[in-house]
Amino acid sequence: MQSGEDKAWMSLRDAEPDIVCKNAGVEFVAATGRYSLKSFGMDFSIDPVEKMIESPAADSSILLGRLSYFFRLSVPWYLISARDVQPCGSLVKPENLTGGLNFFRGSHALPLGKVAAKYANDVKGFGEKGAYFGGTPVQYGDAAFVLMPFARIPVTVILWAADEEFEARVNLLLDATCELHAPIDIIWNISMMSLLLLL
Repeated sequence: MQSGEDKAWMSLRDAEPDIVCKNAGVEFVAATGRYSLKSFGMDFSIDPVEKMIESPAADSSILLGRLSYFFRLSVPWYLISARDVQPCGSLVKPENLTGGLNFFRGSHALPLGKVAAKYANDVKGFGEKGAYFGGTPVQYGDAAFVLMPFARIPVTVILWAADEEFEARVNLLLDATCELHAPIDIIWNISMMSLLLLL
């Protein structure tokens, strides 16, 4: 039985490169037959025929190794699912997406608490880690940044540091257009990657 990842790779292999590039905000190098994609500030080369993802970036081994389950599934699905629609700037919680209330809980709950615990008293370290993975600072909470897992799917991560009254907490918000660019399970994968990189 064909896996979801294999299905995505097959669809990408048969897709028209010009359409993929326009929709996903990526480039295609005809000489190599590969797509060029930027994720979390790193450049990746995608071979749809060989189902191969490579990168010269020093820390790409995190996405291609430790987080490969999430990354290898997300890349081809994003490339075939994305639409030529720019982020609108309206932020939503993952559970408020269509099907999100059921998907982002239980065994699929995001590790927001773990990230909050790690940076509870380290606002500077939180910001530095976000910047390390290409994050752009934004004015929310005590520190926040926008990560770019993919060109059409920005992810905003916000930290409220611990104080005398409250424990630290972290929120992850998605652009309201994300549903146009990936199925809900891939949006979960992308959200997980964004948080796990911070740990």
